[in-house]
Amino acid sequence: MDARLQQYDDKMKKTVEYLEADYATIRAGRANPHVLDKLRVDYYGTPTPIQQVGNITVPEARIIQIAPWEKSLIRAIEKAILASDLGLNPSNDGSVIRLVFPELTEERRKDLAKEVKKKAEDAKVAIRNIRRDGNDAFKKLSKQDVSEDEIKQLSDDLQKKTDKYIKDVDAVMEKKSKEIMTV
Repeated sequence: MDARLQQYDDKMKKTVEYLEADYATIRAGRANPHVLDKLRVDYYGTPTPIQQVGNITVPEARIIQIAPWEKSLIRAIEKAILASDLGLNPSNDGSVIRLVFPELTEERRKDLAKEVKKKAEDAKVAIRNIRRDGNDAFKKLSKQDVSEDEIKQLSDDLQKKTDKYIKDVDAVMEKKSKEIMTV
């Protein structure tokens, strides 16, 4: 692949990867420890990811269990979960925190599906912006003694990459929507 094209391919690929990581944080009715990825706990004055202050397990399909390495962190972890937009109420027995995921209502499933669709649209816009930046850069190459045919070929190749990554975004969105809508 042409080195001038590679950087735009990499950016588009990262956009799809970011979308997949973002989707992992959306809960779909069953317990997924990735919903905690964005949460930070105050650990001796430093905002620290929950994964770094305790052991996270999924003992049952709809329960996440957090066992902090220091018992004093239980309150801080509960506070972080309550302050988040997860909509979960943590319960603790003094040594571990349990998060029970309720069954999603039909209305909540539809809202989540809309959110998934919006994130996919944002990713498509980002990919198209990368294509635009690439095409602008290719047009500037005409001043550097690059033939119009070569510039046209680069633009065509970039469009093919754009189409491929837009399809990837659609596939990821379909998969996540299906996961959310499955009861």
